[in-house]
Amino acid sequence: MLGFIIRPPHQLLPLLLCPGIRIPRLSVLCAQPRPRAMAISSSSWELPLVAVCQVTSTPDKQQNFKTCAELVREAARLGACLAFLPEAFDFVARDPAETFRLSEPLGGSLVGEYTRLARECGLWLSLGGFHERGQDWEQTQKIYNCHVLLDNKGSVVATYRKTHLCDVEIPGQGPMRESDSTIPGPGLEHPVSTPAGQLGLAICYDVRFPELSLALAQAGAEILTYPSAFGSVTGPAHWEPASS
Repeated sequence: MLGFIIRPPHQLLPLLLCPGIRIPRLSVLCAQPRPRAMAISSSSWELPLVAVCQVTSTPDKQQNFKTCAELVREAARLGACLAFLPEAFDFVARDPAETFRLSEPLGGSLVGEYTRLARECGLWLSLGGFHERGQDWEQTQKIYNCHVLLDNKGSVVATYRKTHLCDVEIPGQGPMRESDSTIPGPGLEHPVSTPAGQLGLAICYDVRFPELSLALAQAGAEILTYPSAFGSVTGPAHWEPASS
């Protein structure tokens, strides 16, 4: 799940990509057109096309990468300039010990595969929530939830480490304590200029804290992103209408 908040006057033409499902060119009501960096026709005033890739991650990192890569390649084939992957695109583990075992530093092999993918496809990639072993891993034995932005040459242009960790009581399931395994990030990342516009980086639970979105908007963000990995209880609590 990835939530967009688009600040007018701005236009995007999103493309929703899911395994087995293709919904091309889902329109968003916006204002004036803007030049498109990777147009797929001769017109220089087409809307930017971005792809929102939805996946169900498992503990199998290579299978997850294969699924994500197929969606990213299709996004590139359809002319997208930027593709978004969700929180926990890399994996969802079965327990905390497995999470720690599967986590990697930003310089590890998995991010390396995505940098090559971005370069191969020639589009920007938003890696919505990477289980990152930071430089303080040896001291803390905890990880960061890191939103990584790659440009079309495969370079890391921005990283945002989630500041608001999800420590909540879930009815019928008990507590969720992200802080047991994850360290909050030090602060916000300045909005990044991309072919789709000025991009503000956030992650999932950050959406509940309007000061963050206000700060990003005041800093010039035109698009706010909240890549998310919701569960069977937390998903409906955020996105389904409340029953009367």
